[in-house]
Amino acid sequence: MTGVGGETFIAAVKPLVDAMGGELLPPDEAGPDDVVLAWEGADVVAVRLPQLADSLDHILAAMERRKGVPLADLDRKAKQEVVRVLEARGAFSVRHGVETVASALGVSRFTVYNYLNRDKEG
Repeated sequence: MTGVGGETFIAAVKPLVDAMGGELLPPDEAGPDDVVLAWEGADVVAVRLPQLADSLDHILAAMERRKGVPLADLDRKAKQEVVRVLEARGAFSVRHGVETVASALGVSRFTVYNYLNRDKEG
């Protein structure tokens, strides 16, 4: 049974897990790939991490919420900044990452590659 301290711990980690697109589970439901978190010596919650592709979709949706407009409606400079942030977060190491980002930005894959190369040249 989770005590008050464990509930406080869960409340503290929930925003991080939500931002990653993860899921909180009771520790006894954890699978082999889940991460069990302990507080004061007791297992209090398990975290199921998202698949990388799902995580990218989650990141794109969060960026869109923060910007307040669809990413496709941003100007070129803002789209370039989105690509820089996503590259720093490893978005392009995910299979079909460039295609997913290009679709969200309303540009071609070629344009995303140009944005990436422009950063490397500058």
